[in-house]
Amino acid sequence: MLHTINKSPFQNSALESCLRFTHEGDCVLLMEDGVYGAIPGTAKSDLVASALGRKIQVFALGADLKARALKETIDGVQITDYAGFVDLVVENKVHSWL
Repeated sequence: MLHTINKSPFQNSALESCLRFTHEGDCVLLMEDGVYGAIPGTAKSDLVASALGRKIQVFALGADLKARALKETIDGVQITDYAGFVDLVVENKVHSWL
């Protein structure tokens, strides 16, 4: 399953809720303000790193990172482009967390 997060983890609890219900093999795509969840050294970094340790793939949309001038991501977070986003959608059922 692909879980998408488009809100900042500092605005609401969508990221926490999402990661609570993810399972090994799931993918999480951080996009729009959701990419703030991919930044290292924040209050949410351990949460994302823990998900990565549970074999959950975490992606961040590169265009949204660039638009917010974010250059570093948590180790293990994969940067994807719009083509990769489409591939993830085609390959998985999608659940959007608001």
